[in-house]
Amino acid sequence: MAKQSNAMRWIIGIGVIVLLAVLARSSFQQTQQEYEVCMTFKNATHCAKASGATYAEAVRSAQEIDCQLLANGRDETMVCLDTQPASIRASQK
Repeated sequence: MAKQSNAMRWIIGIGVIVLLAVLARSSFQQTQQEYEVCMTFKNATHCAKASGATYAEAVRSAQEIDCQLLANGRDETMVCLDTQPASIRASQK
């Protein structure tokens, strides 16, 4: 009975280590790209930095930050998000 208990502890311990490794790896992969995006909407400009696993995710995230601050309401936010960024620049981490 004691052998089964020790074996179960080892299995659980290894499982926890594997789970932590997977979580750490996925966290690092999500923030590989960082960009500063400047949006101009209704004669106002705002620049925000955002990270993402890909270029598109990082840029879209920064656009959302900018448009939430520049636009007034949901409809304007949607119009702002359809606007091309004034500039996109890779950021150094």
